[in-house]
Amino acid sequence: MTTLDALDIVGTFVFAVAGGFRATRHNLDLLGVMVLAVATGVGGGMIRDMLLGATPVAALESELYLGVCLVGGGVAFVASSRVATEWNRVMLADAVGLGVFAAIGAMKALAFGLGPIGVMMMAALTATGGGAVRDVLVLEVPAVVRHDFYATAALIGAAALLGAEASGFGPPVQIWTAIVVTSGLRFYAMFHGVDLPRAR
Repeated sequence: MTTLDALDIVGTFVFAVAGGFRATRHNLDLLGVMVLAVATGVGGGMIRDMLLGATPVAALESELYLGVCLVGGGVAFVASSRVATEWNRVMLADAVGLGVFAAIGAMKALAFGLGPIGVMMMAALTATGGGAVRDVLVLEVPAVVRHDFYATAALIGAAALLGAEASGFGPPVQIWTAIVVTSGLRFYAMFHGVDLPRAR
């Protein structure tokens, strides 16, 4: 297992915990917690693969990811109060997961021959699609379009990956460039309260 694979699994787990925790805040039952955990953990990647025509989608080809999501949902269900007290650490790990998912989405889009805009869209979708599905399922306006410097960080990270590719760097450098830029921007936004302008 490569470092990227390990980070991908960790990111999936953290996203699943966050999704399951959101379900507990809406007082959903065990099934509801698991549905939101899976949707958050692998939803973005599944939507990306369906748009690219990469079927069966990666999350179904390797049931490891579904298993990780179920474990994350279980953690949120049995330890929701502990998750709440450790929420800041969860969000730090979430920022790393955001970068990993953005990098994976961008690389898969490149493999399918998409142009720069398509690559950036697939990066953002992979990183934020699951959270958007989660929010819709609990009848909330998706956080990705409501607040936080989240999808924007993924878009900029994908652009940085494209810049690394155009500069002649190989896939490892491209991937780590996207992860560092995306996660770094997310960390900065979290600590400094950065948000996008709103219409007045």
